[in-house]
Amino acid sequence: MNRTRSALPVLILTAVVLTGIQAPACARSGGTPSAGDEKSDPDAAQIRALIDKYRQSIDRADTALGAQIWSTTADVTFIHPRGHERGWEQVRTNFYEKTMGALLSERTLTVHDMCVHVYGDTAWSEFYWDFVAKLKANGQTLTTHGRETQVYRKSGDGWRIVHVHYSGMPMTGQGQGF
Repeated sequence: MNRTRSALPVLILTAVVLTGIQAPACARSGGTPSAGDEKSDPDAAQIRALIDKYRQSIDRADTALGAQIWSTTADVTFIHPRGHERGWEQVRTNFYEKTMGALLSERTLTVHDMCVHVYGDTAWSEFYWDFVAKLKANGQTLTTHGRETQVYRKSGDGWRIVHVHYSGMPMTGQGQGF
């Protein structure tokens, strides 16, 4: 594994934070930008389309579609409430097949309040989601809400996901969120 290449998105994002480069601000309602006109950027539009394919891949538990949107290299990572996957093979097996496919009979992921930030060949998105699914074991409906950050790398194959981190909604009650 080439550590320099795999660390590149993190290094660029760190440089962005440390140098104070401003990302385009995004509105909280409807996912439309309030500054920087992110929708006119063709790279941001490609990433928005990639997020829609990601949503479809989750809805279908479709590893073939997942392989079209994720970098299929060993340096990708996915942090989610059920685990921490390292490399496309773990994402495919542990998240798509064992979690989405084996545990759930129906899945509907809805994405909203999306914002995309592009810096050369590196980008990230942030969005909120609602997820409704049925457990295979007993048919019980499961509804969750959360937020997600995705990091992308652009290569000869176009934009691909190299990292996802998602979590539930903020907890701000007394004694929560620590």
